Amino acid sequence: MWGLRFIQLLAGLCVFGLGAALMVRSNLGLDPWNVFHQGLSGLTGLSLGVLSILSGVVVMLLWIPLRQMPGIGTIANILMIGLSLDFFLWVLPEFQGWPLRIGALAFGVVLTGFGSAAYIGAGMGTGPRDGLMVGLNRRLGWSIRVSRMLVEVVVLAIGWLLGGVAGVGTVAFALCIGPLVQFFLPWFQNRFQPRPE
Repeated sequence: MWGLRFIQLLAGLCVFGLGAALMVRSNLGLDPWNVFHQGLSGLTGLSLGVLSILSGVVVMLLWIPLRQMPGIGTIANILMIGLSLDFFLWVLPEFQGWPLRIGALAFGVVLTGFGSAAYIGAGMGTGPRDGLMVGLNRRLGWSIRVSRMLVEVVVLAIGWLLGGVAGVGTVAFALCIGPLVQFFLPWFQNRFQPRPE
């Protein structure tokens, strides 16, 4: 069953990358980390996917003082989201007109929730950013909610100041991602566990 869980992990990460790319192409605002990546992209000329990988590595290094241990899912998260994001940005056109842009945004947010649930449900290790929240919770006693909010507000503010696009898509992501992951997660959790007789 390990192989099936690994396939689910990779598929979920690719779906997440597609959702993020759709949000970029909607030009209506990104999730906080991609606002940050987009701001850095304007400064460095590096692609969003490459910056996603680099920031994932840096965030994972912050796990060291928090005594968090990465899993195979952590490494896959860092690589696959960045690679799939750049691939789908290369494939997808710029969307013109409000109906297409709003549709791309809505579908993108739903896909990021679906992809998140798939890779979390595979149970092969947290992503670097989620692991940071868990580490802050364990070492400093901050709640996951407070840890996540503080980190994402900081990266959003820095990204916006650097020129990243924050907007209605950013708000939609913030409001919807939690409920979407909660809705989809039962589809994927314990999917490959042996059933009792």
